[in-house]
Amino acid sequence: MNSPMLQLLVLAGIAVFLIIRLKNVLGTRDGFEAPPQPKPGPALSRRRGLEMIEGGPDRDITDHIGEDTEAAAALAEMKRAEPGFNLTEFLGGAKGAYEMILMAFERGKMGEITPFLSSDVFEAFSQVVDDREAKGLSVEADFVGVREVTLMDARFDQANGRAEIDIKFIGELTSVVRDKDGKIIEGARDQAKRQKDIWTFERIMGSDDPNWRLVATGE
Repeated sequence: MNSPMLQLLVLAGIAVFLIIRLKNVLGTRDGFEAPPQPKPGPALSRRRGLEMIEGGPDRDITDHIGEDTEAAAALAEMKRAEPGFNLTEFLGGAKGAYEMILMAFERGKMGEITPFLSSDVFEAFSQVVDDREAKGLSVEADFVGVREVTLMDARFDQANGRAEIDIKFIGELTSVVRDKDGKIIEGARDQAKRQKDIWTFERIMGSDDPNWRLVATGE
């Protein structure tokens, strides 16, 4: 066999070997195969999650009170009467109102909180302040912080749009009471005391007045 023929056979053998190796590595395709389907991306996942949230319970309510309670139903009615009402924001505002009202009462500065109190609560608070002043007593108080803000109950009167929400507060403050001579007769400046209150706030939903008023207090 001459040299050119031998070289041709060697090259043909190499080509067959390479074809077999490629088929083993890549595999074969018979007929039409649909291209791989793209996996759902983050945008699709977020959209599905949003659809589930919109179709489920109102987390702004159920994060704070049981879904099947009368209070939850009342809060839902409040939102229908005033779509812009947000319970979580309300609780944040109530926390700030608690500090403001409590410290104004302790310091006897009732004029600062008049718009936020019902006439009955204002009269009760003012009577305590007046009694202290009549006895020559003064109070020095500093607010430490609110340890707990808990939604206790809610009621809504559809006939007049009146909403009531009960909130439990646990706060801490330092407070001392001095007599007319400046002597401390109660409390200590370096000792914080814990105070628990249950307050009821009221408002007419949908009204132009944005203020919730404190209408009842308890423990």
